[in-house]
Amino acid sequence: MSLVTPALERSNMFDQVHTVGSDSEASLPATPDVKTSGIDAFAGIKPIQPTFRPSDEDIPDNYVTATISKQKYLPPVTWKNLFWNIQWISFLAITVTPTIALYGFFTTPLQRKTLIWSVIYYYITGLGITAGYHRLWAHRSYNASTPLQYGLAIAGSGAVQGSIKWWSRGHRAHHRYTDTKLDPYSAHEGFWWAHVGWMIIKPRGKIGVADVSDLTRNKVVRWQHKNYLSLLFIMGLILPTIVAGLGWGDWRGGFFFAGAARLVFVHHSTFCVNSLAHWLGDKPFDNKHTPCDHFFTALCTIGEGYHNFHHQFPMDFRNAIKWYQYDPTKWFIAAMSQLGLASHLKRFPDNEIRKGQYTMKLQQLQEQGDKLKWPKSSNELPVISWDDFQAEAKERSLIAIHGFIHDCSSFAEDHPGGAHLIKRAIGTDATTAFFGGVYDHSNAAHNLLAMMRVGILDGGMEVEHLKRRHADSVSSFTSAESGPSTPSLSSASSSSADLQSLLSDTDSLRLQKAAAPTGQPAAQVASKWTLAVPPSEKLRIIPTSPELRPGLIQRRSSITSLDMKTRADENGEISPMLGQE
Repeated sequence: MSLVTPALERSNMFDQVHTVGSDSEASLPATPDVKTSGIDAFAGIKPIQPTFRPSDEDIPDNYVTATISKQKYLPPVTWKNLFWNIQWISFLAITVTPTIALYGFFTTPLQRKTLIWSVIYYYITGLGITAGYHRLWAHRSYNASTPLQYGLAIAGSGAVQGSIKWWSRGHRAHHRYTDTKLDPYSAHEGFWWAHVGWMIIKPRGKIGVADVSDLTRNKVVRWQHKNYLSLLFIMGLILPTIVAGLGWGDWRGGFFFAGAARLVFVHHSTFCVNSLAHWLGDKPFDNKHTPCDHFFTALCTIGEGYHNFHHQFPMDFRNAIKWYQYDPTKWFIAAMSQLGLASHLKRFPDNEIRKGQYTMKLQQLQEQGDKLKWPKSSNELPVISWDDFQAEAKERSLIAIHGFIHDCSSFAEDHPGGAHLIKRAIGTDATTAFFGGVYDHSNAAHNLLAMMRVGILDGGMEVEHLKRRHADSVSSFTSAESGPSTPSLSSASSSSADLQSLLSDTDSLRLQKAAAPTGQPAAQVASKWTLAVPPSEKLRIIPTSPELRPGLIQRRSSITSLDMKTRADENGEISPMLGQE
């Protein structure tokens, strides 16, 4: 997106972009285009030669890294060498036009008709860029009939931002190498560099390769490129002046306002797509790169402000996917389709779009979850027997709920139902009361309760045969004198009993699978360890390491250990693959 005309393209801006029209392939002429004449020939504009060979046909897979590492960049710009590093054509176009507009503002009265015409012509030339240069030719998001192509090409010339081929070449490089050194207007170089700096100052290095072979085969693109300089003056300044002059006699207003001032607004509207759309807003589809979505940017850019969506799905003819989002360019293309002037409007599958939104929401939730304090994992809590739980409950407010032991000492006085309900449950299993017997507690109560966990109840609930009886305790004291006796089943935490050995004694640890009491959740008797998950953790995102598939060597060793042979072994294919003779 630039003001620089194709006539003054630098030699290192090699032609490598692609855009398409509805007749691009069929319209390939058998003979070269005629030579340019008139003002365009004087400016040095050369006709486009059609080609079927893509510019990026032979680039290596590591093109970006290799190019950046090998490329020789120009020295940094300083005050001493600034004059020699200015691109004067672009500089004058950006500075002279607003100067003319300011002069007209102070010397020429603005008529209502001229103002209305200026706004209308702003949208005409702006749509030439957004619907034509950008979505039709740079991204091929729809097909346009020949009359519509000519109309968009002519309107885009009035925006004075270069020819279709030149503009699209740079924009495709921007999408292909977003935020890298090969991006012609990378946002990482700064807001003002992305806005106008890249046009005013000579680029420090070459931009990345991008194919434009399809554009070279489009007769409308070739025609506009060949006659671009003539179209620039006619559509940029002469036509808006003539309309206002012949229409209502406001020649000066037509030139200063519909011509110069309108051009300033079109320029910076387009420039905001490179700068503001990479700086302001949120990233609902992907946050890997700088593009953002924002309503204000959409207002400034004739609908191009939903830039995060656009960079994710550049082939979609829409920028805004919601009906209420501001995108006049989308509406214009849809209207042309209804009139039969446009067809094959491309839409990215809605399922994939929603996946992008879902992924970003998960990431945002993960970032929020990382800032929260979560209850201890059941693997970090000690296993406590019923007897030890009751003994410890005499010293502090311990309550068993859903297989976990909770210390409610700090919360008893703040309990909404009253401290007496907490105190009467100390040393007991209050699961039934907590799950609706006394009150069916909310998600907030479940989450808060989980933060009070201090242990896991052996058996998940009060289990008779897991209790330590008086006879067992007496025999344990006399075992050293009277010989071996039946060992008692003490707390796993106090005696450090091995959990695996407990589980192996199926006769002594088998649980009674009785039906749950009336009103009590069935989960209370579901397993040995009834580990409740608080609502806040049920949808918690926990990163996991992916399981790697076994490599060739591991698979071969495992197969060999089983005295098995594969067809590859029999054909002698494995050893060469492993580098063995």
